[in-house]
Amino acid sequence: MAEPASPEQLRARLSRIEGQIRGIAKMLESERPCEDVVTQLMAVRSGIDTVGALVLDLHLGNCIGCAEPTERVELLRDSMRMWWRFAPGAAGFAVGAVEATEVAPANPEAAN
Repeated sequence: MAEPASPEQLRARLSRIEGQIRGIAKMLESERPCEDVVTQLMAVRSGIDTVGALVLDLHLGNCIGCAEPTERVELLRDSMRMWWRFAPGAAGFAVGAVEATEVAPANPEAAN
């Protein structure tokens, strides 16, 4: 398994994204073709999604990994809701699918 991203690596990725955004502004000023601008916008979106996934990975390792086993399922659900709330194309997923999903208790006798 790969090592989690360090804060320095995350800052470097964000700096790269910041540079891409400045470049897009210059592209607009110089009236570059829309296709070129949209291509760069999609690259920025991809970069932001990657940083978000890396931050979520850190959260899962640092916060949820230390939680009591009985709390982990709810903390994982909260993390997934947070992620899907902003994920492109996931409209309704966080509210509908995750909340509607029931997890069977680890000990079936505990449910009685």
